[in-house]
Amino acid sequence: MHGYEMIQEIGERSGGAWRPSPGSVYPTLQLLEDEGHITSRSEGGKKLFTLTESGQAEAETGPDAPWEEAGRGVDWETVNEIRQAGFGLMEAFAQVWKTGTPEQRQKALAVTNEARKKLYLILADED
Repeated sequence: MHGYEMIQEIGERSGGAWRPSPGSVYPTLQLLEDEGHITSRSEGGKKLFTLTESGQAEAETGPDAPWEEAGRGVDWETVNEIRQAGFGLMEAFAQVWKTGTPEQRQKALAVTNEARKKLYLILADED
């Protein structure tokens, strides 16, 4: 597979917990090729990578796949609820900031600051 496919695959296998950047994947692929663990060939304008025998042996004797650990024990339903809540808050704030009057903007800023303080108070077990 090519580098972008690997990035997508790692993201899927980790349940979205880990999606490596191209800036970390491509240098790693080059290093693995330099060490003889993978080979590459061009096909359709893309560089495809394949494990060599030594690469396969390394993969079999190495530790568990890191993407398995990345998503282990994560409650993805709750994570998605938190993301939705955060994005919803940001969208509402942005809408007020773009279209609101100066007074409405100040109210939105006050609400956001108050919400942040209340969230920290939750950690302090205070009401």
